[in-house]
Amino acid sequence: MTEQPIRQRAATEEKSGSRRDTTRPPVPEPLPHPVADNHCHLDIGDGDGAFSTSDAIRAAAEVNVTRIVQVGCDLPGARWAVQAAQEYDVLLAAIALHPNEAPRLAAAGTLDAAIAEIEELAGHERVRAIGETGLDYFRTGPDGIAAQHDSFRRHIDLAKRLDKTLMIHDRDAHDDVIRILDEEGTPQRWVMHCFSGDADFARQCLDRGAHLSFAGTVTFKNADPLREALALAPADRILVETDAPFLTPTPWRGRPNASYLIPHTVRTMAQVRGADLGELCAAIDANTTAVYGSW
Repeated sequence: MTEQPIRQRAATEEKSGSRRDTTRPPVPEPLPHPVADNHCHLDIGDGDGAFSTSDAIRAAAEVNVTRIVQVGCDLPGARWAVQAAQEYDVLLAAIALHPNEAPRLAAAGTLDAAIAEIEELAGHERVRAIGETGLDYFRTGPDGIAAQHDSFRRHIDLAKRLDKTLMIHDRDAHDDVIRILDEEGTPQRWVMHCFSGDADFARQCLDRGAHLSFAGTVTFKNADPLREALALAPADRILVETDAPFLTPTPWRGRPNASYLIPHTVRTMAQVRGADLGELCAAIDANTTAVYGSW
């Protein structure tokens, strides 16, 4: 694959009515042990200074973030993720239809065809996860919930049939995510991407075999319930991610996120857990391999 410009999509999660600062934050101190960014969108740009794929990978390596899971959450993104994972050894791909895509595709009568293409792409060896799939009640109204449930169930089935890790997006939908997982049965490996629950919800997920992936949100001032969940999770069930270009960790919240900023999140995670930073990095690195296999 030749180098492609990053696809542009508005980074709306943290924008306000005022003009947002899209300059890149400075490079943090490197981590003492390699870790992986377990969820990144290299194909989604943020501002005029958006990284190219190769530059994003290079910047991450400088701070010891040496592996990245590239997530494609619509058909163009899924196709791109597979191509990128073939081109760059440090990337693996996760592909699915984001829950907010499902109602749109269902309304257009193309959901079946889209899931069929996801299944075809997922057969590639560099695709290690079906995700991000799940439920999102923040952006989808009641009319779209049935389509989200249908899409989620079909992605769960796909992950089990293909022996791929299931990567779940859950926004304002904890109870229904657990209910559908219980009804369908969980795959052998599954991840709560950008875990957003409290300690009780963490226990429910962990009891069902989940890995919990923590993003920059764990550094936010109002995230005490999330930090309580992190504190109770076993060391062998913890992952770290950016969800870049979204969810930039403190102290750079609101600026463009990228894999090279993961050290801020991991250092907060170590503080919350009272853990040695190097030992936590090593655990995260081993957990990533256990979930996604060897790069």
